[in-house]
Amino acid sequence: MTERVSGTPGRRALLGAAVLSTAALGLAGTAQAQAADRGRGGHGGGHGSLRDLPVPTVIGHRGASGYRPEHTLGSYQLALDLGAHIVEQDLVPTKDGHLVCRHENDITATTDVADHPEFAGRKATKRIDGVSYTGWFTEDFTLAELKTLRATERIPGNRPDNTLYDGRWTVPTFEEVLRWADQEGRKRGKPVWLYVETKHPTYFRSLGLGLEEPLARLLRRYGRDRKNSPLILQSFEPSSVQRLARLVDTPRIVLLSGPATRPWDFVESGDPRTVADLVKPAGLKWIASYAQGIGPTLDLVIPKDAAGRLTTPTTLVKDAHARGLLLHPYTLRNENSFLPADFRRGSDPNAYGDVFGAAAAYFATGIDGVFSDHPDTALLAAADFVGR
Repeated sequence: MTERVSGTPGRRALLGAAVLSTAALGLAGTAQAQAADRGRGGHGGGHGSLRDLPVPTVIGHRGASGYRPEHTLGSYQLALDLGAHIVEQDLVPTKDGHLVCRHENDITATTDVADHPEFAGRKATKRIDGVSYTGWFTEDFTLAELKTLRATERIPGNRPDNTLYDGRWTVPTFEEVLRWADQEGRKRGKPVWLYVETKHPTYFRSLGLGLEEPLARLLRRYGRDRKNSPLILQSFEPSSVQRLARLVDTPRIVLLSGPATRPWDFVESGDPRTVADLVKPAGLKWIASYAQGIGPTLDLVIPKDAAGRLTTPTTLVKDAHARGLLLHPYTLRNENSFLPADFRRGSDPNAYGDVFGAAAAYFATGIDGVFSDHPDTALLAAADFVGR
């Protein structure tokens, strides 16, 4: 495949740099991380602390979704092979209660379901967290039916190269991912860390498809239910994180969207607080009572002005750290369209911009890690920051 834009670093260049640098990076590459890795077993229940993760921690966002269709075993494997410290999964249920890995329960854009005439009658319009969607939804399919579909690239307009892999993988169950992680952990001699999000938990509970209980059962079955388990739980709904805290001891993170937004469980329960309230010291103290960290948008760490350029960092990092909370913001991506305006290069929105410059600005705030669609790039940026 040819590179899309001349004069910008191409995928092969960045991939090659990361692969060549992996041995030197290790980027568990700090002495602390190497020491933490020693003595850990390959099984999911291997001991390791959240605080032992290298800083900055690089989280493969939906795997290596900048290079492969998201939430496929191929995307997860590539993220791990590129050196990501943690690989992320988002969970939604099937009609028969299995947990599968999709960013959304609407699978219209991430599978070939529209090409299956036998499922034409399943197309529906639903209101989820206050927004109407028309398409096909996991909760209307049994696992056996879902397994007849193939995964596709979600944003082919931005990532046409990824369409090469359309149809290569099925939609994985979370249990398949746990088995994969255990197998890879034994092969590598250390646990594979996972980062697991409950998607739309209030909505699914209203359908009788609560996510937390089946998730907790799987965590217990695979030995990832302890406070030192190599897995982090996350949700945009604080009540889901609190429910998980009552079920397992696995580390937990509260995700935070834009400052004016309200978590959907707050909307449903009548809680008037917004994200702007939760990032104040009192809100952070409340989160720290049941979670170990927060996953804010990058804009909550450094806001942008009207032109899309970075402004002055907020006090969120300092305030969260004062409450003992880790910060893993989202999402660092290579393409111009996803970068702050001051780090875009050229006029093609899908060309790669100065992601290293953007990463340096975010790392300088003191964040503990970052979600990235391109974990190889984020690892190189983290190595630059650590080696300053």
